[in-house]
Amino acid sequence: MDYNIKGGFNDWAVSQAYYAMYHGLLAILYMFGYESKNHECTISAVEHLIETKKIELDINDIAFIRTTEQMKLQDAKSLREEFQYGTKTDINKEILNNLVKRAKEIVEKIEIIVS
Repeated sequence: MDYNIKGGFNDWAVSQAYYAMYHGLLAILYMFGYESKNHECTISAVEHLIETKKIELDINDIAFIRTTEQMKLQDAKSLREEFQYGTKTDINKEILNNLVKRAKEIVEKIEIIVS
């Protein structure tokens, strides 16, 4: 993410932020012997692990990753879809900085869970 931001490829940084968090969720599922090939199923499965107290991850972190009807267009999945499949290549710096900061925080939490 940082490398692409420095190079002016903010659209790729958005995708990388999302996928860093998403692959972290996949690692959690793998830890429990599960596999997923669907983004929403992966997110829902980890949400279930949180609700059943099998892992300690903030449900707000999941809300940040997930696209729901209540979320603003600033959630990670919506941003990733917009920049990966759309024609936009520039993103508001404040939104990008928040996305990168939150992605790093969430990935660090996941690293603790899987270690």
